[in-house]
Amino acid sequence: RSSGNPMHMTDRGLLALVRHEGIVPGPYLDVKDVWTFGIGHTAAAGPPDPATMLRGMPADIDVGIREAFRLFRADLAAYEAEVRRTVKVPLAPHEFDALVSFHYNTGAIARATLTKALNVGNRVAAADAFLNWRRPASIISRREAERDLFRHGRYPGGTIPVWSVDRTGRVDFSRPIRRLTEDEALALARGPSPTPPVLAPSATAPTGWLARLAAFFSTLIRRA
Repeated sequence: RSSGNPMHMTDRGLLALVRHEGIVPGPYLDVKDVWTFGIGHTAAAGPPDPATMLRGMPADIDVGIREAFRLFRADLAAYEAEVRRTVKVPLAPHEFDALVSFHYNTGAIARATLTKALNVGNRVAAADAFLNWRRPASIISRREAERDLFRHGRYPGGTIPVWSVDRTGRVDFSRPIRRLTEDEALALARGPSPTPPVLAPSATAPTGWLARLAAFFSTLIRRA
């Protein structure tokens, strides 16, 4: 295992995970009736608890989407760290992406059969074991996608939908209220760029009337 920089999800891996989770900028009940917010954030990942959040859609959709991605970044960092800590063999980037996606959804990386198989070097058995986690039935297509990503490096593509939710926590999946391009979603997932520092003027640089005087003499010298 390399002692260099810790492994993180690739850009394509981030997009695949956001696409699997979906974006709902208000608290909603998932298929297991667990209160969830944004991009799959639940109380199990830490505060805030979506059950205590203001119901329904935010007044400003853009603010709600940014908050969803802010929480996603915080949650993701913890899930990535748990995968790095639990998996004892070197991973290709696409394998790491698949494992983080699995763990983000299940929280099961430490106890899953696929991890045990992977840690003894049996990647074939590890890939097959993704489908041990197949309940509810609606999750099977995601498990298959994660298995195929792990095994073949096969990433999904396309725009990423944003869904609306009512005050009872029911998501309207009939039509997305917005679709983010991959570039838009990636910029939000990566977070705001650090603001470049404002450089103070050099202590030796002339200011005020000194600067004007220096400019005046410079002009005289050029004319001479």
